[in-house]
Amino acid sequence: MKHKRLNRDGWGFQHYPYYQMRIDDEIFHGLACLIRLTDGEANYWETPKAGRIQVTGAGMTWLSLIPDHTSRVITVKYFPDGTHDAERKHYPAPVSETYQPSIWYVDITEGIEYDEYGIAVYIDKYLDVIFTPEGDVKIDDRDELEEAYRSGELSDEQYHAALEEADHILRELCSDISKTTAWCAQIRQIVEDRIADGESVKKCRETL
Repeated sequence: MKHKRLNRDGWGFQHYPYYQMRIDDEIFHGLACLIRLTDGEANYWETPKAGRIQVTGAGMTWLSLIPDHTSRVITVKYFPDGTHDAERKHYPAPVSETYQPSIWYVDITEGIEYDEYGIAVYIDKYLDVIFTPEGDVKIDDRDELEEAYRSGELSDEQYHAALEEADHILRELCSDISKTTAWCAQIRQIVEDRIADGESVKKCRETL
């Protein structure tokens, strides 16, 4: 299984601030990580309902959440504040005028570690859940999970735990996407308030 750092060093972003903080609030207990994309071209995925989905590009913000007692990393990829893509003809009425998501990408994980700089690193267990404000919902990379299971890389317990976590994600996050949008916006506001109050950029090998 691959180990992936939450500062997203593998995506080729440059000169972007990365924040990582523990949150203990009545709406969320866990780790929150935020990246502001300060440069880079816009990149898109295609989805059946929402159409062309922006996933990177200058001005976007990525918020990753690791709730306690789960095996997931929830990443919300936000449009630049106060906007969404005008081409998204079926984009719902914004729950938050400021924080409007383009897409969610939820990685199912085997666990969380920390590198020598304290950057959170998740162990990727192949299976992902992707969804959009317009109602696209997709379980992705099931073939990679099956191959890892057949090859013996994953035990019976690990394999079935991944499928069970995917079911939990579908029920908890995808059954009412507007509720998930509001929940994420509340957590992002906590993060933004912490940053405004002086929360430091997380140092890592890319910035030192």
